Amino acid sequence: MTTIARPVGRIAIAPAPVGAAPGLVRQGRRRRLGRRPGLPGARLLGPLLVLIVWQAAAWAGLLDPRLLTGPDAVLRTAGELIADGRLGESIATSLGRALLGLAVGTVTGVVLAVLAGLSRLGDSLIDGTLQVKRAVPNLALIPLLILWLGIGEEFKVVVVALGVLVPVYINTYSGLTGIDRRYIELAESLGLSRRQYVRSVLLPGALPGFFVGFRLAVVGSWTALIVVETINATSGIGYMMSQAQLYAQSDIILVGLVVYGAFGFASDALVRLLERRALSWRRTLGS
Repeated sequence: MTTIARPVGRIAIAPAPVGAAPGLVRQGRRRRLGRRPGLPGARLLGPLLVLIVWQAAAWAGLLDPRLLTGPDAVLRTAGELIADGRLGESIATSLGRALLGLAVGTVTGVVLAVLAGLSRLGDSLIDGTLQVKRAVPNLALIPLLILWLGIGEEFKVVVVALGVLVPVYINTYSGLTGIDRRYIELAESLGLSRRQYVRSVLLPGALPGFFVGFRLAVVGSWTALIVVETINATSGIGYMMSQAQLYAQSDIILVGLVVYGAFGFASDALVRLLERRALSWRRTLGS
């Protein structure tokens, strides 16, 4: 006997396949369950909202100008610092330290992760040592590093590199050792050499983990830089903020914080762009 489906609105009662329970089949457009594409610049909405609330509170007289000035006053102070060259010089110094420490820490972390991920001996020697370092905060190492390196540029770059090293190593190592066993069996069945296996299977499979660690490392480089430039420095954004603290210049302190935040936001956005380009072959919610 032939069953005829009867439409009820946008839902039709359709005949169930043989052996299956009867059910409802929805007609029309398929419902999408994933994330919808975001609008360009949507990630700026949160910071802009904070600025609007901050400025509104300043105009309403809810903030003490001696302790926390409004964004308009911070912008005027930034213009004055740019005009006399102090802000540009401080940014150039801090940016150089952050980039050098980020490069040293990233390269070191990737090399150690590859050695530990591809070799049992490397895993035994490196992973435990890095886990011990992970448990020791960088602030606890600063007195010892000052004894070894002094308070020059080498000390600052090493502290930044240590803040970058651990997240890069942990996530890259996790990506290398967490590759699905089926891909390894497929490479063996295809007769790939060790070099082909590393180039075609292992490294592409570890890239997602590396970029997770690299995003954490980029922000970590600025966090470590704030620490070293506030404690022991004679130049840079942190030094400018420390000098402003002595004279209760909250507007200059806020300029430094805004600069740190802007560089952190911009660097994270750049890493996200590189990640999307390098991992364009992946189909994920984020892509």
